[in-house]
Amino acid sequence: MSQRSRRRTIGWTSLIAALALALGMSFIPSSYVIEQPGPVFNTLGTSDHDGSAVPLISISGAETYPTSGALDMLTVSVVGTPDSRPSWAEIVGAWFDSSRAVVPLEAIYPPSVTVDQQNEQNAAQMVDSQQEAIAAALTDLKIPFTSSQKVGVAQLATDSAAAGILEAGDIVESVNGTAVSTVDELKAAITANGDAAPASLVISRSGTEQTVQVTPKKAADGAILLGIGAAPSNTYEFPFTVDIQLDNVGGPSAGMMFALGIIDQLTPGELNGGDKVAGTGTITADGTVGPIGGIRQKLYGAEQSGATVFLAPASNCDEVVGHVPDGLKVFAVQTLSDSLAVLSDLSSGASTDSLPTCDTVQAAS
Repeated sequence: MSQRSRRRTIGWTSLIAALALALGMSFIPSSYVIEQPGPVFNTLGTSDHDGSAVPLISISGAETYPTSGALDMLTVSVVGTPDSRPSWAEIVGAWFDSSRAVVPLEAIYPPSVTVDQQNEQNAAQMVDSQQEAIAAALTDLKIPFTSSQKVGVAQLATDSAAAGILEAGDIVESVNGTAVSTVDELKAAITANGDAAPASLVISRSGTEQTVQVTPKKAADGAILLGIGAAPSNTYEFPFTVDIQLDNVGGPSAGMMFALGIIDQLTPGELNGGDKVAGTGTITADGTVGPIGGIRQKLYGAEQSGATVFLAPASNCDEVVGHVPDGLKVFAVQTLSDSLAVLSDLSSGASTDSLPTCDTVQAAS
């Protein structure tokens, strides 16, 4: 065999080996997950609940009015879990797709939290966001209601003393007969109980009270712990019933769109002028709109669903500018009132040129 033939043979062999190695590696699980646009839900429409189509927002005990068009809330789907990670081939494909994002696995699934605990936490955040949305809508409409502060279970540690007893979203009403309304009061009551005997906790779960027994554990530093992440939780009593039915969706980012959907039903006319509007953002009872995750994927979800207007938290604008799909105009909002101002101009046909967009917000910062 000539020297040229040997070189050609070695070259082809090396190329085939490299391709085989690349092909083999493409099927190796990565250490990343993929975020992509998830389902879009019209807060003025219906959702699937136990196999039946039901109103996403239904109000009883108050006068309501017809609506039309859409006030869409957006979601983000995550491809991959700690037990089923995307391959490197999938990661490379997502890297070159502007509608998807490659994210480190631990950013979505912290090692200290199980997938089940993460799902419980997301479900609890969704419940809280719905209550805050109702409160924000009624505050804007000047409809009185009552509120009080409680202590909620935000999450449980993997080795929690309360594992299998408490759940994310539970409200702790009392410990050993003593009412608690702040995180500090809960800590003091658990410390007083010690780790030698169970503490008797009265909790509220999905509006139903029950009594449970939890034996706290002593940490290395001597602290007496339930093993929960406790956080202040506002509870409300509203003058009528607002029922939000949305299965298998978690997190707090739909709050603002829930509030707009509630206001639209409780007021005459069409808040959006019958158009298709999308948006995202957390909400608090005073109407403050907060930042959310996955904003770029939600922009593409809105564009794919046919929306031309998007309401985005102003605090997310640094992630928005330069990543807006063609045909979508993004308005920057800081409060529920800002969102209503955009919708008012859209429904009346007035010019929206003076309203802040993410481009103008970023240019001014």
